[in-house]
Order: sequence, then structure tokens, then C-alpha cells
Amino acid sequence: MPFNIVTNAQLPPQILEMLASSCTIQRWRGADTDATALQAAEGFLVYGHPKVTAAVMDSMPKLRVISNFGVGVDHIDLDAAKARGIPVGNTPGFVDGATADMTFTLLMAAARNLVVGDHYARGPEFTAYDVNLWHGQEVFGSTLGIIGMGRIGKQVARRAAGFDMNVLYHNRKRDPEAEAELGVTYATLPDLLQQADHITLNVPLTDETRGLIGRAELAMMKPTATLVNVARGGVIDHDALLEALRNRTIWAAAVDVTEPEPLPRDHPLLKQDNLVIAPHLGSATVQTRTGMAQRTVDNLLAGLRGDPLPSRIA
Repeated sequence: MPFNIVTNAQLPPQILEMLASSCTIQRWRGADTDATALQAAEGFLVYGHPKVTAAVMDSMPKLRVISNFGVGVDHIDLDAAKARGIPVGNTPGFVDGATADMTFTLLMAAARNLVVGDHYARGPEFTAYDVNLWHGQEVFGSTLGIIGMGRIGKQVARRAAGFDMNVLYHNRKRDPEAEAELGVTYATLPDLLQQADHITLNVPLTDETRGLIGRAELAMMKPTATLVNVARGGVIDHDALLEALRNRTIWAAAVDVTEPEPLPRDHPLLKQDNLVIAPHLGSATVQTRTGMAQRTVDNLLAGLRGDPLPSRIA
């Protein structure tokens, strides 16, 4: 007999193919989900960022596993899952390289005016080369501040080495192994903010990191500095960021994530020419998403069989 699972979104063909012979799939639509599907659900494949609360789990009395497509699980109540004995799987490791690449893509785009330059080059005003236009900030030889020296942060540091950057990092705890291997230097958060030419946020969203970068932190940054967020939108106070960009307190920002996501179409941040914004593309490569899909399915099937999850976060 196939396993009964629910998922919150239209799954891509590769995942559907992986599950075709082992699972019957029903669409989870919150409170509007068919009651029969909820009663039968043994697994929940979370695709995207729906809120998976204790009440959601309780609506599925046979639920044995939650498998999340992605690393971040701030949308899943892990404590509730633990209390109910429901293992939660995610996809660590698969996203590190692609997300670090995206971090550097955004850093360079913001520092070198790539987006506004692209728009200008396509527009009617560009009729002759002008040496005075769109001077940016140098990346090579500058100081990079990495907030969050985890798996992705370390990959960012490796890329920074190719640009001869001096790398500072801030964590809750120092990482002597990273310092020895990567040549990075630990700094307090204020010191990093004050010294870095470019700052990247590579932390998970937790109660501790929510609003980590607000008015006080932005005020510490250099007026020539760029801020890059490839973590979660809630790590930055968006009102404070808007003020800093409008007032040119900082040079520019580049974000792959926002809160809410997407921003309302009339949000003033969308009008800032010193903000580069991407639609959450951190892990969006064919190769990375294929690996994530396989691990998501492996976690799901392991939990359904009662086996240990290959990547269990709770």
C-alpha cells in the first residue's frame, strides 16, 4: 500500500516522479483541506514556507514525518514537532555553495551599480559613454564582514579569498578552526559593523537574530558600505533599512529575502535605486535544487518507514 502524504504546493515533476511508486499525494490547503486527506496523512512534504504550527500537526493524527524542502525551518514549530514525536527533516549542505554564490552576486551587483547600470544602458538616455557615471565601491582588497560563520558563511569566506579581501566574522562563539583554515578574524558585532566595507548576513532566523540589524546597527556602518542579506527577511528591520538607504547612511543594500515575502507592490523599498532585490534565488540552480529534491524525498520516505532521517533537524 502506498503512503499517504500531503504537500502545500504544486510539486515539481522530479519530486512527483520520485514519489510516484510509493506515495499518494494530496494538496494541503490549510483549513480548507479535505478532512479525509488530513485524517489519512502520514507525511507532510513542506515546499515553500507555509506556517506549520502545532494545530496543523494536530489536524493530522497519523502524521509521522515532516520533510522540508530547504534548510531554513523557521516556519515550522520544531518544539511542537518534538513534543509530538514527529521527526523534521531539512536539506543542509546542498544549498551552501549556491547560496554563497548568490551572496557574492548580490554584493558585487550592489557595490558596482550593476542593476541601475543595466537599466541605464537599456534606456534612451545612454547615447554616449560617460566616464563620470555610476562609480561604485571596490570589492577586491576591501574588508568583508560575515555575520554568521556557519556552512554558508564559510563558503562566502572562501570566495572572498579570491578577491584578496580581509575577512572579519561574528558568531555567538569564536570558531578557531575557521580562523585557522580560512584566515578570518573574529570581531564583536559593533567592531565588524564599523570596520567592514561589505557586510553579509548568513544566519538562520531565530528569536535571537530577528531584527539583528536595526537603526543602531546601520548607523554604525560606513557610509560607503554595502549590506547583503541572503538569510531571512526578518533579520533586518525593514523600516530602518529604508531610512538608511534614503538618507544614504549606507552606500547600498542587496537582499534575496524580505519580510513579508514578497513585499507589497507599493512598498517604498522597491523604489530605492540603491537597493538590489532578488526573489529568493539563493539556492535556485538546477543542480542544487535537484540535490535538495532528492534529500527531501529521502527524509520523507525514511520517516514514513520509521527509519532515521538522513538529515534530521528536530
